[in-house]
Amino acid sequence: MSNETSEHPFFGKVVSVCTRAQALADGVLIDAGPMAREAGFRWPVAVTAGAWADCVTWSDVDSQRQTHQDQSGRLWDVLFMAAHAVRTRADAGAQLLFELYRVPRDGQATEAELTTLKLVVGPGDEGEPVTTILLRNED
Repeated sequence: MSNETSEHPFFGKVVSVCTRAQALADGVLIDAGPMAREAGFRWPVAVTAGAWADCVTWSDVDSQRQTHQDQSGRLWDVLFMAAHAVRTRADAGAQLLFELYRVPRDGQATEAELTTLKLVVGPGDEGEPVTTILLRNED
């Protein structure tokens, strides 16, 4: 994060600015990689660390404790359902909510539960279109 400060005419003093590249480097955002293209996205896709932890992260230990899954399959589920929501929602604008079933990574659950994520399309660091997948309550 940059500690540069400036004045915004409406909001006042800007305390810090974080570029998308910095957020990716810092692990605040995680690049979905080439699997995003396979799922149908034309623009780069990143997932917030919170959404990744809730819906993607899965280890061999989780499979032993809970139920067998793998992280790449969980990422595919997130990307596929996000792409499906974009394709099927006529009212989709720059942001939309979508649902998917995922097994919570809590050390106990073996059944998938419905969760809601948010997809936001906006400008990247150079004004290019980028996609971000977030938890419903994240900004």
